[in-house]
Amino acid sequence: MEFTDAELQQYVEQHTKPESEVLKKLNRETHANVLRPRMLSGHLQGRVLSMLSHMIKPKCILEIGTYTGYSAICLAEGLAPEGKLITIDVNEELEEMVRRYFEDAGLAACIDYMIGNAVEVVPTLDIQPDIVFIDADKASYAAYFDMVIDKMPSGAFIIADNVLWSGKVVGEKVDKKTQAILDFNKKVHNDERVENVLFPIRDGLMVMRKI
Repeated sequence: MEFTDAELQQYVEQHTKPESEVLKKLNRETHANVLRPRMLSGHLQGRVLSMLSHMIKPKCILEIGTYTGYSAICLAEGLAPEGKLITIDVNEELEEMVRRYFEDAGLAACIDYMIGNAVEVVPTLDIQPDIVFIDADKASYAAYFDMVIDKMPSGAFIIADNVLWSGKVVGEKVDKKTQAILDFNKKVHNDERVENVLFPIRDGLMVMRKI
């Protein structure tokens, strides 16, 4: 997932605002106790998400895929006053840990944490999100996009993680998950409702602005 030379990556992180103490602790606990810790956004990507959120000043954020809550905390840092972040995940086993860190970050009051299948939950939400962050089941990325795009106002942003899929998008062998990412990237790139930039940050962030 890391495409930058290790020494250069270290330099980049050294010249990026550090994680808060809460995020450092969450990072450590995730790596120590949770399966597939590479799913965590981590320092650089987390600061990118926080920066984008601060720039947009969203009143409503929808996150599809909570994992241990790292990215939700980063995105919530930029919420407008009285803003709300809704985050959805299917893994109820992490709920206690996630809620504890939302409390520790002082953000529990502005985060609605929902356990369930986003494919079923999102259509029930009466919201107009200014930011949607997609970081869940890769095979459903296109479905998530279709579910949210018409809910969003002009000028709103969708951010999708893992769109480089560990570099497999340019590999010779294409498995089902890689094909799903390839199809999603092509779909977004050809959709006239959005303008898009694919940033080679960590495992790839596709940033889309609704026209």
